[in-house]
Amino acid sequence: MGSQKSLNTDEKKLLRQMYWRSFTLYSAVTPSKQGASGVSYAMQPFIDRFYKNDPEGRRQAMVRQMSYFNTNVAMYPFILGITASMEKENHEKPDFNVDSINAVKTSLMGPLAGVGDSVFWGVLRTIAAGIAVSLANSGNVLAPFIFLLLFNVPVQLLRWKGGQLGYTLGSSYISNLYANGLINTLTKAAGIVGLTMVGAMTSQMVKLNIKWNMMMGGKVIMKTQSMLDQIFVGLIPLLITLLSFYLLKKKNVSINYLIVGIIVLGIVLSLLGIA
Repeated sequence: MGSQKSLNTDEKKLLRQMYWRSFTLYSAVTPSKQGASGVSYAMQPFIDRFYKNDPEGRRQAMVRQMSYFNTNVAMYPFILGITASMEKENHEKPDFNVDSINAVKTSLMGPLAGVGDSVFWGVLRTIAAGIAVSLANSGNVLAPFIFLLLFNVPVQLLRWKGGQLGYTLGSSYISNLYANGLINTLTKAAGIVGLTMVGAMTSQMVKLNIKWNMMMGGKVIMKTQSMLDQIFVGLIPLLITLLSFYLLKKKNVSINYLIVGIIVLGIVLSLLGIA
């Protein structure tokens, strides 16, 4: 298994650049990509280094890193490190399964976001705020700075070490998978996890409740939403998601048109009292 001592000077420099660039994760967020532009910016030093003499490989890597990405900022550099190590393997091995790069990245961002949000936003921030509030109540003017230190020092240590750990462990892990012939299994498993996460996000983030009910004699005889839930919970949001995916991937409809279309659809259905 790799260690930080195995990093050469050039790799240490690239990891430092990645760490500082990782602060831009959510500096340019779009509905379809979230923090993808930040990922691409953080990965650029590695892409420039690994694909220096391969313009087409560089172009493909830049496109690859612009895929949807959303995770906890404290856990983010660890994923970047693993992704960078896989880009290195792709550069060095002609038979590398390039699909595994985004598959692994997508499969990690969901679980690590859950861990990071729980530990850092739910626990560490609460503890740091509690200590700072107690100090503030006693008149200590350093309370705000205490809060910032208690919260940010552990987060930044994890971000710094996480990127190095992801890169060193990732290189060793991916090499072992190739040696054992398990890389395709990893890719398939990571893809399944990624699809599961996207499905969970769909059920939680896409909402459309039907308000129109069947009436007879001034009384409600069938609640449409309840009937649909008995058939399939979240049926209409799922259909809207699948339709959007179809239009986006198969018909090359612009994401901006889809966003505007969904907004207009929501307004029309609301004005008609349907949803």
